[in-house]
Amino acid sequence: MSNLPPSGEIPRGAIRFNTDSNKPELWDGSHWAEFQLSTPNLGRSVDTQPGTRGMFAGGNPGNKNEIDYINISSTGNAIDFGNLSQGRGGGGTAGDRSRGLLMGGYVAPSYTDTIDFWTFASTGDATDFGNLSAGARGFCQATSNSTRAINGGGWSPASDVLDYVTIQSTGNAVDFGNLSVAREVDVASGSPTRGIWAGGLTPGSPASPTHNIIDFVTIATLGNAQDFGDLAIASWGGCGSGNATRMIIFGGQNAPSPAIYDGTISSITIATLGNAVKFGDMIDTTAQGRGGCSSPTRAVSGGHNAPTSTEIEYVEIATEGDSVDFGDLTVARQYASGVSNGHGGL
Repeated sequence: MSNLPPSGEIPRGAIRFNTDSNKPELWDGSHWAEFQLSTPNLGRSVDTQPGTRGMFAGGNPGNKNEIDYINISSTGNAIDFGNLSQGRGGGGTAGDRSRGLLMGGYVAPSYTDTIDFWTFASTGDATDFGNLSAGARGFCQATSNSTRAINGGGWSPASDVLDYVTIQSTGNAVDFGNLSVAREVDVASGSPTRGIWAGGLTPGSPASPTHNIIDFVTIATLGNAQDFGDLAIASWGGCGSGNATRMIIFGGQNAPSPAIYDGTISSITIATLGNAVKFGDMIDTTAQGRGGCSSPTRAVSGGHNAPTSTEIEYVEIATEGDSVDFGDLTVARQYASGVSNGHGGL
C-alpha cells in the first residue's frame, strides 16, 4: 500500500481496500483491522454440527495425490475432496479462511517446487499457484495468517530457507529469511502474528542429529527466525497444529536408526517464549510421518508409518490429556500434509 495519509489523519471507522492482501480493512484508531468475509463453518447436509474443515493432502509411499477432508467439530472418516496437480508427500501446507495451499514436496525419488491451491468450500482438484523461491524441496513445513503463507526448511539438500506467498494471489514464492538450522521433517504452526517451527532432522551432518530447537518469526515482517525455546525431547516427523494461543505438537521420532519413537503430545504458548511442556500421549506411540490440522478448539493428527496408517486422532486444545480416536483417512499414508480453514493463524 502506498500514498496513504499519516495515521493521525485517518478518521476512526474509515474503510480501505488493501491491494496487497486483496481484502477490505477498517481503521480502529490504531491499526487497520481486516474484515472477515467468510466463516470456517463448512458442512454437508448430513452434518448435524458444521464446523472447521480440516484437510489432508498427498502422502507417501507411492506419491499419493488424494486430498481428504473432515469436519473437525465432529468425528468420523475422511471424505474424498479431489486430487493434487502432482502426487507427493511431505509438502508444507497453509491457508486462510477460503484457500488452502500445498508448497513443495517429495515426489519419489525426487522433489518438487510446485505450489498448489484449492478452495475449502468446494470440492475438486487443486490448481497450480506458482513455485518455491529456492528450488525443489520436500519434508518442509508451512504456517500462515490470513494474508501470508510461509514455508520453512525441507530437504534437497537440508534447507534453512523461509519463503512466502500472499495467499489470495498466485505467483512464485519470495525469500523471507532463514531458520536457525537447516533441517527437514520439523513441525510448524502459529498465531496471527507468529510462525513457529520446531524440531527436525539434518541428515548427513554428524550422527544425523535430531533437533529440539523451536524457532519463531513475526509473519508480517521479513527476517531470520529467532530462538523460542526447546522441545522436551529432540524429535522429527511429528506434526504441529493448534489455535491462536497454544501450539500442539504430536509425537515424532527421536533417533534415525534404530528408530526410537516419541508418542508424547506437547504444547507451547505461542505469545510467550519458553520450552514445550507435556500435554498427553498419543494413541499410537510407535510411529511418525504425521499430518496435522486444527480448529479453534481441537487439534487433529492424521496418518503415519510403522506401518503406514489411515488413523486420525485428536485432542481438545484447552485441556490436557491423551488423544482420542477420530476416524480414518480414505487412503493409508505417511507424510500427508494437513491444513484447515480455522487454524491458529486466522
